[in-house]
Amino acid sequence: MVSLSKCCGNFSFAEYYNPNRTEFGNLRVVNDDLVQPHSGFGTHPHRDMEIFTYVIDGELTHKDSMGAHETLGRGSVQYMSAGLGVTHSEMNNGDKLLRFLQIWIKPDRKHYKPNYGSRVFGREDRHNKLHHVATSYDNYGNTEKDEGSGIIPIHQDANIFISEIDSDFTQEYLLQRRRQLYLVCIEGSLSVNKIVHMEARDALEVEGDEKDDQPLELTATGNRGAHFIMLEMAKA
Repeated sequence: MVSLSKCCGNFSFAEYYNPNRTEFGNLRVVNDDLVQPHSGFGTHPHRDMEIFTYVIDGELTHKDSMGAHETLGRGSVQYMSAGLGVTHSEMNNGDKLLRFLQIWIKPDRKHYKPNYGSRVFGREDRHNKLHHVATSYDNYGNTEKDEGSGIIPIHQDANIFISEIDSDFTQEYLLQRRRQLYLVCIEGSLSVNKIVHMEARDALEVEGDEKDDQPLELTATGNRGAHFIMLEMAKA
């Protein structure tokens, strides 16, 4: 039987610490950040973490020690495998409020070579469907080269899906046995299996059954539809 547990959406991070909210499987951080115009996060280090950023509103300018420097808008994603160590900055150089999700996933081992890449997606890529934007290298294939389009490879047995569905539309997903997922409602409102209701910025932990695959139904319940991200992974 599938287990649905609504949560606050905040993991222990920086000055905030909750001993019951340190991780969910190999998922370490999900931050929903708001950055005022002409401000941001100056140069800082990362190490041994798979970092995935999804831009919701505004423009995010990234610059790192590997030489990457670019600005990304709504619907774009960037990823950084910090590995042996990297420094970077994330800034809002524009005149509008910036909102983005940043996700940290623990890698399957330490000391990978650092890597960076990005993808630019349109609404049509995620409209009324699950857009598969990241998967493990084992699923991706036999290359670590960033091709600049399509699915993003990460160093963990995990998958990331994004969707933006119309009001009353139902998106179905089959959660395989011994898997789990973390669901974030980004915008709008969402019903899960007609049991749990989610508003914007709500999060839900879903743990699959040990023996059987379990169906999930995600339905947009408000006039605005629903915009959500789903992080699926093996149980740790």
